[in-house]
Amino acid sequence: MASRIPVPADLPQQAALTSPDHPWPLRILSAKIKEYVAAMSRLWVEGEVITLQRRPGAKVQFLTLRDLEANSSITVKILSFLLPDTVESGSRVVVCAKPDFYEGNGSLSLWADEIRPVGLGDILARLELLKKQLAAEGLFDPRRKKPLPFLPASIGLICGRNTKAKEDVEVNARLRWPAASFDTREVQVQGNGAVEAMIHALQSLDSNPAVDVIVLARGGGSVEDLLPFSDERLVRAAAATRTPIVSAIGHEGDSPILDLVADVRASTPTDAAKLLVPDVAEEYAVAAECTQRMRNALRSRINHADRDLAALMARPPFARPETMVDMRETDLASLRQWLRSHMRRALDASAAHLTSSLSQLRALSPQATLDRGYSILRTDDQAGGSIVTSAHVVSEGESIHAILSSGSLDLGVTTVYEGERHG
Repeated sequence: MASRIPVPADLPQQAALTSPDHPWPLRILSAKIKEYVAAMSRLWVEGEVITLQRRPGAKVQFLTLRDLEANSSITVKILSFLLPDTVESGSRVVVCAKPDFYEGNGSLSLWADEIRPVGLGDILARLELLKKQLAAEGLFDPRRKKPLPFLPASIGLICGRNTKAKEDVEVNARLRWPAASFDTREVQVQGNGAVEAMIHALQSLDSNPAVDVIVLARGGGSVEDLLPFSDERLVRAAAATRTPIVSAIGHEGDSPILDLVADVRASTPTDAAKLLVPDVAEEYAVAAECTQRMRNALRSRINHADRDLAALMARPPFARPETMVDMRETDLASLRQWLRSHMRRALDASAAHLTSSLSQLRALSPQATLDRGYSILRTDDQAGGSIVTSAHVVSEGESIHAILSSGSLDLGVTTVYEGERHG
């Protein structure tokens, strides 16, 4: 058993006796913690290996052990020959270890002398369970996938700070389309706070109407490094966006849950650049080909129209158009002759009718009677006279007017005979 570390006589002998006026120096506290930890016995603990990078040739290997339920973790040190080859990141293990406290930085670790893998890591099992839950909700349904724009006005990019993933996306996209525009958000993409930072950036880009597509890009890494891209909060936030999402996480073999809910999955950030914008050289080639095809089609139509026009011009109405004029001239002469004949007959008939009517009018006219020696007597015209048909309508001394066959006379009545008088 380790010897107890004495506390100087001028200091409180127990932690409960310390006060603002009589505190312990930090070295005393660290020494007491080390003393307490050293007194603990070896024990077996269970957890998840989340960070393990084997160092070839090193005597001691370091790994991080994470609790299966909480987010707590601890560093484990073990001699290289005691670490089984089957243990890797994501493995679920039980460890026999002795707690160790390092006073220099106040860190607690475990010195292990035995590690036993006990099956599939809890992290991977939970990710599989989350995949099944989200699939049952329809978040991976292909019908939910939104198509990428052919040529986005602005590309939203979420990546880590000063990472190669940013360069892979932006440089390769501009090599394909020099005018490509980016709205880049460099945020934390690994460790505590990464999920919240990426969700904030995602929602900010999604609310910008100028952004037509959003890319989440990151290089490869361990299972622990890529865990934020399988976080349920980030996955649901990506599913709720109105803007198409491209997931470009890790390398070809990496497949976080974000890949399944994204509208398009890119195997690498470089591959994402190929999906975002067209290749300007290819577009020029396609445009040139389309132009040539259009010219060929137009030339073919013109040639076809020329043949149709030649066939039409070979027809008699176009070959000898004067024939149509001659035919119409003959028809017009015939119509003119018919019109003249018809008008002549009509005029002759009208003249005969007029002559007959004139003869009848003359026969019935009072002038004919006057020509036989008769006259018409009227009372004085100045008084609006009327025709005299009887002697009793006039009186002696009255003036009357006589209308003759030629000319007229004004007469005065000297004698009125009431009875008949002849000669």
